[in-house]
Amino acid sequence: MSTSLQARAADVFAAAFGHSATRFVQAPGRVNLIGEHTDYNDGLVLPCAIDYRTVIAARPRADRVVRVVAADYDDAVDEYDLAAPVTRLAAPMWANYVRGVVRELLLLNPQLRGMDMVIAGDIPQGAGLSSSASLSVAVCSLFAGLPGCAAMTPIATALLAQRAENDFVGCRCGNMDQISSACGVADHALLIDCRSLAVQPVPIPAGAIMIFDSHVSRGLVDSAYNERRRQCEEAARHFGVPALRDVDAAMLAARGAELDPVVLRRARHVVTENERVAAAAQALAAGDLARMGELMTASHASMRDDFEITVPAIDQLVGIVKEAIGTAGGVRMTGGGFGGCVVALVPDGLVETARQAVERAYRGPRGEGATVYVCRAAAGAGGMAG
Repeated sequence: MSTSLQARAADVFAAAFGHSATRFVQAPGRVNLIGEHTDYNDGLVLPCAIDYRTVIAARPRADRVVRVVAADYDDAVDEYDLAAPVTRLAAPMWANYVRGVVRELLLLNPQLRGMDMVIAGDIPQGAGLSSSASLSVAVCSLFAGLPGCAAMTPIATALLAQRAENDFVGCRCGNMDQISSACGVADHALLIDCRSLAVQPVPIPAGAIMIFDSHVSRGLVDSAYNERRRQCEEAARHFGVPALRDVDAAMLAARGAELDPVVLRRARHVVTENERVAAAAQALAAGDLARMGELMTASHASMRDDFEITVPAIDQLVGIVKEAIGTAGGVRMTGGGFGGCVVALVPDGLVETARQAVERAYRGPRGEGATVYVCRAAAGAGGMAG
């Protein structure tokens, strides 16, 4: 998959710039297996990088001009000189993700040199699989280590990419997506401690990661996200702790009744979800997909009942997949909520069974079926042979 992407990027580069690219990098998208809305509560998450990715073909320049061609947007071009301030564009948005990373790199390396680059990717847009984080991490990986730009650890790369999205693009995202893309390990999930930034690879048993795009628009997610975050912060203040990461089941049982009932439910989701993430890492490491399935089912129920971020179509889609795979795997909503995608861990022998069940029984809001992606856990960002 990435080989064909690299070839496409190389071909577009030669056509656009009249010579060959000398440097290739890639950065994967990600899917979160379990641990929803725990990241901004300083908690635990268990995502994995996936084998859908962004590839950049590039050639360093002797001057300070940056020229960027987006192969996926009809070879649209963005060009600017690093001798002048890097400013945000009203459009196109893809260019701002590149510009944001370049500006952050300039803060570290004021004499940063220019670059010709072509960007190509196969991460589905708008499906919640972190195409934007993949792009940001890929751009950072491209410049890192070149003359005038210091080498960076994967975590440093991820945090720079996050700053670019937060401060330049204006998306107040957490760090899970960028860490997943920068630190991914083939055939492993990543147990990420969102407070310490410790990353522990956890082997995923043989089988496929299936992602089902419900085609339910996530239009409410921004306002609902902010509201959930405020409720979690209110609960943390009630318990006198920095974040809900510091609340356990015993504390919730002892003093939870003092909270507003809705705030209590939000807190209960986060507290129990952190417990589920830790248990899920143990289950995966032991190769116990049946236990992982139980935890994913409980996670989905908690998102539905306590955090109230699922919608009927998502609940239906989860039910269809669960009926098809039984106790052999797990399935749950993934992402911010109110639509988006469902993720499942499925033995290879049940992939087609699950796909056909969804094709038969699920229809989105406009009568369309779910789009199905079959993935493997992939390695994180890095260079590619030319």
